[in-house]
Amino acid sequence: MADYDVAFIERDDRRARFLVRGVTPAFANGIRRAMIADVPTFSIDTVRFVENSSVMFDEQIALRLGLIPLTTPLGDEFEEDDVVTLALDVEGPETAYSGDIVSSDDLVQPADADVPIMDLKDGQRLEFEADATLGYGKDHAKHQGGVAVGYRHLQRVEVVGERDEFDDGEAEIVRGVIETEDGDLVPTEDFDNDLTERYPDSEVEVHDVEKAFVFDVESDGSFDVDTLVQAGIDSIRGRAEALKDAVQL
Repeated sequence: MADYDVAFIERDDRRARFLVRGVTPAFANGIRRAMIADVPTFSIDTVRFVENSSVMFDEQIALRLGLIPLTTPLGDEFEEDDVVTLALDVEGPETAYSGDIVSSDDLVQPADADVPIMDLKDGQRLEFEADATLGYGKDHAKHQGGVAVGYRHLQRVEVVGERDEFDDGEAEIVRGVIETEDGDLVPTEDFDNDLTERYPDSEVEVHDVEKAFVFDVESDGSFDVDTLVQAGIDSIRGRAEALKDAVQL
């Protein structure tokens, strides 16, 4: 059994930064791809306009609607290609927001209520029904619940001497998270990504820590970031088990 070590650096409902030790670059990229492509979300797929007297074409509004994140419970409640019906009816002068959308299922709602859809002038009206389907990011980008998923090597910084008093102090930029000689994990934003700010009087060396990667993960609100990460890992585990069973046949 592989020996992995995970440490969270930052964490809230929609964003997390965590360190994983003991994985290869290929495995780290597999986790990233799984969170983007293999975790299903609901997204508006078909729109039936009852009335659209705004200045925007039906197709343009439909495109906007497809980009509104919808809460998506991951479990046994829904299966791929399941459909939830949504509706909106707003008359100007008013701005139609995502929070004005009414869903046929309480579990599937706009993740944010303040996403603007259309600014309607006096006498203009926007009324439609829409079908939201459960799909995967590997099939269409609008189903990607991970809006920002990336990773980079953990970098270790070691003090190797004192800075020359005649050094011009040129910035030494690093990004992500560094590990100090004491083993502390420090986000580079804490010192404006410039090592000369954190170590003003010292010469330092920076090198990648082998098999240690810092992940930055952000959810669009379809689910919290913990669910996104766990679902991505479950996807990899499921495919690995399926391959293992197939090889044994």
